[in-house]
Order: sequence, then C-alpha cells, then structure tokens
Amino acid sequence: MTLLRSILMRLLSTAITLFGVAVIVFVVIRVVPGNPIAMMLPPGATEADIARLQAQYGFDKSIFGQFVIWLSGVLQGDFGTSISLRQPVSSLVLNRLPATLELSIVALLIAIAIGGTLALMGTLRRDSRAEGAIDISAGMALSIPDFLWGLVLILLFGVLWPVFHISGRISPALDIDFTTNFYLFEALLRLRLDVLGDLIGHMFMPALALAIPLSAIIAQLLKQSLKETMHLDYVTLSRTHGYGETHVITRDALPNAILPTLTLVGVQFTFLIGGTVIIERLFSYEGLGNMAIDAVINRDLPLIQGIVILFALIFTLVNFAVDMLYVVLNPRLRHA
Repeated sequence: MTLLRSILMRLLSTAITLFGVAVIVFVVIRVVPGNPIAMMLPPGATEADIARLQAQYGFDKSIFGQFVIWLSGVLQGDFGTSISLRQPVSSLVLNRLPATLELSIVALLIAIAIGGTLALMGTLRRDSRAEGAIDISAGMALSIPDFLWGLVLILLFGVLWPVFHISGRISPALDIDFTTNFYLFEALLRLRLDVLGDLIGHMFMPALALAIPLSAIIAQLLKQSLKETMHLDYVTLSRTHGYGETHVITRDALPNAILPTLTLVGVQFTFLIGGTVIIERLFSYEGLGNMAIDAVINRDLPLIQGIVILFALIFTLVNFAVDMLYVVLNPRLRHA
C-alpha cells in the first residue's frame, strides 16, 4: 500500500511538473521579440492577410486566452499546427522522436560499457599507476563538451580516416521499407545486417560524442563506490573463502556499489537526451534535436512548445522509472 501511494504521489508530482513547464515555456516564447507570422507571409502581404493568419493561429487573443486554447487542445492530443511546416505538431514530433531515442539509448549503452570497464579496471588496479591514468583520462573526457568530441571524431574518422558517415541517419541508396521510425531496432528484428551496419555507421560517431563525457562520470562514481564497498565485512568474508579479487569485485562488491551509479545514470540520461540538440545538428542527424533548432530559428511557436513538452515528459518518466527501479533493487526500500 505504501508503494502504491508513493507511485501515485510521484505521478501527481509529474503532472504538476509538466504543467509548470508548459506555463513557463508558453509565456517565455511569446514575450521574446519576433513575429512568427511575418516569416510566413510573402512580400507584399496586406494587413488583412496578417489578421487572417493571426486569427488562424490564435495570436489575436491574450496570452492567457492562447494558453487556455492550447492546453485544451493538448489534453485532447492536439498540439496545434506547425507554422513553418504546416503539419500537425504531434505527428512531426512523434516521427522524429524514435531517431533521438535510438541515438540516446546507443550513447547510454556505450557510456555504460566504457565507464563500467574503466571503473572495474581502476578498482582492480587501485593505488597503482593504472588507476591514476584512468582518473586522468576520465577528467579529460569530462572537461571536454560533447560537441567538441563530435568535431574531433569528424576530423579523425570522417576526414583523416573516413570509416564512418558524418551526416544523416541512413544512406538513401538502401532499399528497405520501414514499418516504424525505429530504424535500428526494426533492422535488428528483421535481421537486415546490411541496413543495421549502415545505421550504426551513421550513428556511431554522434553516439560516441554523447557517451564520452557520461562514461567519465560513470567511471568516477562507480569506482569510488566500489572502493568504499571493498572494505565492508561481507567482501572481506568472501576473500577468506579463497575467491580471487576479480570474483570479489564483480560478484560481491558490484551489486551493492552499482545502486548510486544507477540513480546517476538515470539523471544523466535525461541530460544526454537534451544534449542531442547540438550533436544532431552537428552530424545532420534527423532527430528531434535538429528539428528543435529549426523551430527556434523559424519562431515556430507550436512546434517549440510540442518539443519542449515532449522532452519534459521524457525527463519526468525516466526519473520516475529510475526511482521505481531503485526501490526494486534496494531491499531496504522495498520492505520499508
């Protein structure tokens, strides 16, 4: 009963957060200088044309009236019509969302693989030069932002040694009719290895650029948690049973040390999704972040609102899932 109450309270908090984000975004983007209607009008447009478009998009009403109309539409699943693309915002956003989710998930998996490996190596070789080298590498990786890593990767693997694609999501020459917009997962399920290889070739560099700073954070936190866990009684008891250091770290220390890292990974994953905005633009990746930049440039208010609300929804749902997973993995919280 306590767990159910906690879930309901978390859902209520999520709803309040989303409403607050909607209010702030709606008001802020309307007080910023610039007229989105002016970008839609051809040269020589009359005052009647301007009035017609303002009435069509509701800009002739007060901000409160516009918000009420927009919110009532959102509650019915209607986020309005894009000013620049003249298409429903919901379909535009949902069509681009799978590309960003795939990129973020691949980046997260790469970060976990790199960061986890460095943490285990640093713990196994603690108090040695190898640990110092790992700490220095993690510090360097964390101090350089993801878009600079993207530029370095483009120079290395796109120009000097052209191994991976530097733009786009998939090669136009490939003949495949996708059922969904989750290209990577669909190619994997259909065992289209040629398509899978092409998708990875396009996705690897932007995913790696996103993953490098996150892998450094994971390595530092997990290594510190492991070092603290290595002095606990049950780990010492495992050593007295004759188990090797690798077995002690991976089988006894890691399951308990990984819980704080899990919370961090969940929080950082939400920031990683937000970081795709610049990376997608840098690699001309056809995701939600790239569309967000175009929407800001074109002052496409309905599209900006839809993208921001979707990002906020993803953030809150990921945090909610991490909280619930932490409760499941932590016996003390589960039986409280």
